[in-house]
Amino acid sequence: MTSLVLILISALFFNGIIVRVKSFCAGRKGPGIFQPMKDVIRLFRKGCVYSEVSGPVFRMAPAIYFASVLLAVLTVPLGHKGGMLSFSGDFIFFAYVLALGKFFCIIGALDTGSSFEGMGASREALYSMLAEPAFFLILGSLGLMTGNTSFQGIFANLHLAGPISWSLAAIAAFVFLVLAMIENSRMPVDDPKTHLELTMIHEVMVLDNSGLDLGLIFLTGYLKFAMYAALIANLFIGSVPLGFAIPLFFLVQAACAVIIGINESFTARYRMNHNPQFIFTLACIALLTVFGVMLMSGQLI
Repeated sequence: MTSLVLILISALFFNGIIVRVKSFCAGRKGPGIFQPMKDVIRLFRKGCVYSEVSGPVFRMAPAIYFASVLLAVLTVPLGHKGGMLSFSGDFIFFAYVLALGKFFCIIGALDTGSSFEGMGASREALYSMLAEPAFFLILGSLGLMTGNTSFQGIFANLHLAGPISWSLAAIAAFVFLVLAMIENSRMPVDDPKTHLELTMIHEVMVLDNSGLDLGLIFLTGYLKFAMYAALIANLFIGSVPLGFAIPLFFLVQAACAVIIGINESFTARYRMNHNPQFIFTLACIALLTVFGVMLMSGQLI
């Protein structure tokens, strides 16, 4: 329950910090930290407009997308304190419940009958497929390192001591952060501020959404950012007492938001044909954690 509350609180300001950092780097005053959430509330107050072409899948997709991410958040622990849903192999459930939400988001875009949204959906499906091995390589190596197959067991028994273990944690944190940017279609994979349909990915998928549906999609993105940052925080919390774990949790959340904001301010978006290479490289980097764990356990000579 503690981790759920902390992630929900973090989602309130995560995207706002990104926007503030980008405004600062551009020399602008920019909106307040809570402006993205105010925009979501404004969308919640508006009605939804549906075209005659779209069907029931398009109407259900935003709610299922939001529910899948919220269900995944329930499995995320806070150090040695497990999430509301904690069981052996819960990280597999975590990955595939996210995949379920992404699936409905994709078929919802296809249900509009728009060629542009279909193009964005195909790109989203490709990038998600290429990003999945990196996640499983990281969690599999951490599970091998700790001898556990649940989020709680992995993070509670992850004791960082020595340069190798700290290096593995740094690599895992980097991979989770890049996965968060890929899953939310941010730089350098996609530009959330672009208005050219031919180069859009996630934004072109939600062109037909409005009102409550669009607000749910935005809120889901904020939750996913906070969720992946929570995984990064758990790498370093371990068995730290709750009084120190909560401030460390929020510190990591703010640091992740600042890093993403700086990255989006000074990094150009990759060409579309370079994105698969970049995402596949992430899996190769994650493979380093497997070799590191084998080196620590003496299985690699």
